[in-house]
Amino acid sequence: MVRIEVDYQGDLHTRAVHGPSGAELATDAPKDNEGRGEAFSPTDLLATALGSCMLTVMGIVARRRGLAMEGARVEVGKHMVVEPVRRVGRLQVRFSMPAGIPEEARPVLERAAHTCPVHRSLHPDVDVDVAFDWA
Repeated sequence: MVRIEVDYQGDLHTRAVHGPSGAELATDAPKDNEGRGEAFSPTDLLATALGSCMLTVMGIVARRRGLAMEGARVEVGKHMVVEPVRRVGRLQVRFSMPAGIPEEARPVLERAAHTCPVHRSLHPDVDVDVAFDWA
C-alpha cells in the first residue's frame, strides 16, 4: 500500500505528499469551477496519471525488448461534461513516438499502453481516444 496525505490549504487549494518519497504537489480548483487555476486540478491529475502511466508501461515493455523510448511524448486533452454530473467525459491521448522503434515493435507498445492500470481503472463512461504518431 502507498500512503498519500492530502491537506486542505484553504481557498480551494490542497497539498499532497507522497509517503514513500516525500514528493509534494499542489492542486487548485479550475477557473470554470470557482478556482483560480493556479495548479493542476484534481481532474487534471487524472489526465496526467493516464498519460504518464501509459508511457511508463510502454517504457517497461520497451526496456525489456532493448528498445529506446527516450523522447516519447504524450499530450492528453481533458474534456469535462456537466450532464448528468460534472465529471471527465473524454480524454484524448496523442503519442509522439521517437524514431528508431522498429515497425514490428509498435503494436506491442500500443497494446502495452492500453494495459496501464490507470486506463483499466477508468469508468467505461469515460471516452478514451488514443492515437500514435510514429516518427
